[in-house]
Amino acid sequence: MTAIIDTLAVRPQARLRTDLPTVLVADDDEGIRDLVSFKLEMAGYQTVCAPDGCTALTLVAETRPDLVLLDIAMPGMDGLSVCYRMHADPATAEIPVIMLSGCATETDIDLAFVSGAEEYLPKPVNTTDLVRKVGWLVPRRH
Repeated sequence: MTAIIDTLAVRPQARLRTDLPTVLVADDDEGIRDLVSFKLEMAGYQTVCAPDGCTALTLVAETRPDLVLLDIAMPGMDGLSVCYRMHADPATAEIPVIMLSGCATETDIDLAFVSGAEEYLPKPVNTTDLVRKVGWLVPRRH
């Protein structure tokens, strides 16, 4: 998986199709990244994966995905910080974000929305709900 991330970070345009919407999946749990990516790819999206917040922020700038899925608790930079930084940058401010988290307290949910997230989904992720919400948020230009 690291080789794929490294390749995409260096040459994202060589790998990404312009006719498919792209979703960046950022989660430190490889199993969740794989499951979510698989379900999204089966629904007609292409995915780019990141194991941490710093990599996610770099890939957002390089690939300009149509939507970003962020785990809140990640090493290095958490999902809340990634979301906040994305929305503070005019170049990425319009990219919708769905937060994923194993902690679904009212405070966690409020923090997700304050940081700029459009949606919040608790873990374990219901992939049917996830694909539906991605479909609602991804721009229909594709």
